[in-house]
Amino acid sequence: MWALVILPAPMLVAQLLLDQLGADPIDKLERLTGHWALRFLIASLAVTPLMRLTGWGWLVAQRRFLGLAAFFWAIGHLSVYTVLDWFFDWQEITKDILKHLYITVGMTAFVLMVPLALTSTKASIKRLGGVRWNRLHSLVYVSVIAGCLHFFWAVKKDVTEPLIYAGIAMVLLAFRVVWQPPARR
Repeated sequence: MWALVILPAPMLVAQLLLDQLGADPIDKLERLTGHWALRFLIASLAVTPLMRLTGWGWLVAQRRFLGLAAFFWAIGHLSVYTVLDWFFDWQEITKDILKHLYITVGMTAFVLMVPLALTSTKASIKRLGGVRWNRLHSLVYVSVIAGCLHFFWAVKKDVTEPLIYAGIAMVLLAFRVVWQPPARR
């Protein structure tokens, strides 16, 4: 799992250093880090249906791992945007967030992920209690929807890829509504 999560980073750095990211490398890097964040966020949502279908309880730890991977790739995405794209010009960044709805929605997706990452430990589950922790972590559903909208609205022409991501996310969310776990005895 670590290789899956980390491998894209050195590949992206190598592409950047070797000038293989095209005419606008910052934009390409920004998009690719965002894609990885959304991929891992959707992958984390896939764990529950996979566990319910297969009975593989060991996947629970992988869900947390994938969620944290999504968060760290989202930090990378946001870092490229704030550092390389805007050079820490907070005034212009604020204007950009308020001016473009797709950026506002993307920022919302990121902000919703912060408490999830901060409370992803077993100690947090114990401290908050299972019910409150689960309620807080249902923010992931809003975050993935916002992430898909961000991607869809950010694309200028071909929306095929954002629609694929959104379709997969919607199927995974629908699974949770349709398939209720059997009652415990």
